[in-house]
Amino acid sequence: MSDWLGPFLETKAAEAGAAKNTLLAYARDLNSFLGWCDHHNHAPERLGATEIEAYLVACDAQGLAKSTRARRLSAIKQYYRFAYEERLRADNPALEISGPGRSKALPKVLSEQEVGRLLVSAGAVGRGSGERLRNRCLMELLYATGMRVSELVGLPVAAARGNPRYLLIRGKGGKERIVPLSPDARTLVQEWLVLRDAAEEAARAKGRAASRFLFPSQSKAGHMTRHRFYLLIKEIAVVAGISPEAVSPHKLRHAFATHLLANGADLRAIQTLLGHADVATTEIYTHVLEKRLADLVLNHHPMAKD
Repeated sequence: MSDWLGPFLETKAAEAGAAKNTLLAYARDLNSFLGWCDHHNHAPERLGATEIEAYLVACDAQGLAKSTRARRLSAIKQYYRFAYEERLRADNPALEISGPGRSKALPKVLSEQEVGRLLVSAGAVGRGSGERLRNRCLMELLYATGMRVSELVGLPVAAARGNPRYLLIRGKGGKERIVPLSPDARTLVQEWLVLRDAAEEAARAKGRAASRFLFPSQSKAGHMTRHRFYLLIKEIAVVAGISPEAVSPHKLRHAFATHLLANGADLRAIQTLLGHADVATTEIYTHVLEKRLADLVLNHHPMAKD
């Protein structure tokens, strides 16, 4: 069955437009499942629902989060559906298996004051004025737009030309969306462009090819890597006096959505800005709406007055 993995990933890339990181996640999850089958002498091409459920129990025993177990089951279901549709198997043994569900609890959200300290501290991290400006620009863009970290580091420089009021972002599956830029973000982007273009011009004079990315680097991808930015945001958290464990690129994305909703934004609008295909994904933020409605009743209902 491991021979099916390559064709499965190729199909996902071609038909669903799955991004590289999504394909890597499928490969990791399915290799884990196939490794478990090999260890327990199960033939994946012949096993049934009982064995798949046993694998999920083993994942639970390892202490894996609900979201991780749900994702692995989803990968297994899609894998066997592919095998069924390609007539490699006569059935899909994972079809009727119910997943553990996903936790709707939102991780602790950074407050507006904490985010403000991060944005200020970003300008103090870096080996020179150029790096410090780049870091401020990265953090301001992340919080101003709610982009995924892969979308942020992979932004093409063409998207920032002409001092735009909006950014065109290519998200998961190649889907495009437009997000507005705050005045501070626009200013920092234009300041960074001046330094970036000057550095690129100097590099071209030395024979190096021009970069098409807003945040170029010497990495294989040609732009700052997700891992490098992850480490950078931890450095910024330390300078801001915030626990590094409480800060990550994705938590800035959570903060973007939560703060918008808390200040009156519409859930559908936030869904569009985040690039969620289904509003159900965005609904994890409704805990903010519930608090706002409770405050509304407590502050304005005549029976709530002391």
